[in-house]
Amino acid sequence: MTVGDTPPLAEFDDVVHQPNRLAILVVLDEAGRADFSYLKRSLSLTDGNLGRHLSVLENAGLIEIHKGYEGRRARTWAVITRSGRRALRRELHAMRALLRRFDASD
Repeated sequence: MTVGDTPPLAEFDDVVHQPNRLAILVVLDEAGRADFSYLKRSLSLTDGNLGRHLSVLENAGLIEIHKGYEGRRARTWAVITRSGRRALRRELHAMRALLRRFDASD
């Protein structure tokens, strides 16, 4: 690293970079929205663990949570926000930049 270079981890967002939260954002970016059961199943998370990660993402304004019914069944839906999409793009950009630095050091 030379003077003036950005430190390799400086671009990472602690809220987004956590692996489970990053995975949630990726799934929501692909799907647009997903219900709690789908996220739990696809990411192999417990109810409590998923709930906590969704809460962190919602408090950061990266997702919105909508509760409602589908038929008689209560459902909780997560939807990625515009800010969430931007944060995901920035995180992936930072990861790519770090990989390029790594590859260039060979």
